[in-house]
Amino acid sequence: MKSQDTPFEGGPMDGRVLPVLLGMTGHPPKTYRIPVPDAAGGPPTVLVYRRVPREHSKKLGLTQGWKYRYDPEGRPASKVRWPWSKPDESPSGKPDDASG
Repeated sequence: MKSQDTPFEGGPMDGRVLPVLLGMTGHPPKTYRIPVPDAAGGPPTVLVYRRVPREHSKKLGLTQGWKYRYDPEGRPASKVRWPWSKPDESPSGKPDDASG
């Protein structure tokens, strides 16, 4: 398998460069999760990093590489939304909003 040295930005891994395995398309995964064991023996803490473009070429604006940026919230990755998918469970407005 092919790997690429990818820099990490922000959080505990700031400034480090790790070899990351590339997928079939030649890109690293969109989300990189790093489990950190707890010293007290509790459940591990998971650091979440999101893939962002490193820089763009000047003429065509193409991505020249990738880096990972720390996501402190660790929110789940967005799902693929198909036209026939059900809408999100969360309401769009405040409960006190009244239209009419």
